[in-house]
Amino acid sequence: MDNNYEKIALVTDSSCDMPKEIIEKYNIHTIPLKIIYSDREYDDGVDISPEEVYEKFDQEVPKTSMPSQTDIMKIFDKLKEEGYKKILSIHLSCNLSGTVDVVKMISKQYDDLEIEVIDSKSVSIGVGMLVHEAGRLISQRLSMSEIKDSLNKAKDKINVFYCIPVLDYLRKGGRIGLVAATLGTIMDLKPIISVNKDGRYYSHAKVRGRKKSLEKLVEIGMDMIKDKNVYISVYHGAAKEEALKVKEYFSNLPNVKEIFFGQISPAMVVHTGPGLVGMAIHEL
Repeated sequence: MDNNYEKIALVTDSSCDMPKEIIEKYNIHTIPLKIIYSDREYDDGVDISPEEVYEKFDQEVPKTSMPSQTDIMKIFDKLKEEGYKKILSIHLSCNLSGTVDVVKMISKQYDDLEIEVIDSKSVSIGVGMLVHEAGRLISQRLSMSEIKDSLNKAKDKINVFYCIPVLDYLRKGGRIGLVAATLGTIMDLKPIISVNKDGRYYSHAKVRGRKKSLEKLVEIGMDMIKDKNVYISVYHGAAKEEALKVKEYFSNLPNVKEIFFGQISPAMVVHTGPGLVGMAIHEL
């Protein structure tokens, strides 16, 4: 064992939507976002599930909030007690949440820790794919500076696309961003939503109807992975069967090195509503 090697702890927030087995494989520490109802506040993915959010939609659509300072400090303090000197903390886009800013602010209170905070410029499984890459690099025992440089390059090679039946939840949550400008008044238009390099939502493509939106999602994915080695994640919000059909198109392709599948977090559910089917592509 290299005696000069210093362990690096990997931290993210609950928006990352990576499967549990990846979280465990790379010992990823997750800071929960907040799900806020009029009578109670929940920790995202800890004491409330996506199914419970869907069930409550008829009574109330909750709000979401960034992690509490207490929760962030609790994880940093725990890692410090475990003997870590370095922490890599990766979070959803600063243009979709204040999480990055609050983590950066708190990291300055730890003079005896080297804490690198990275804005993924993405959301959901886009964050997760960058966290997955960080886990791989840490397991290879690269230095913090080498990992940071690699992740900054990887950001430009990770793309997220998803479709949802209605835009009402994005609109209510104030997260609709550049999507609204492309829609006009055609209410049955189904945009394929992506995240631009600034970490904001925009309409990547526009089609009519649910079936065509799913077909377009697959088409975009197939075009993007031509002649490239990739990791792919297919994810959903109360649309498992449709998402599994999307996954099938990519499952046996030789250039797809690994494919992940899962459900979005309660925090993402709040902003997209039921019916999301999406994918993230990480070009290697």
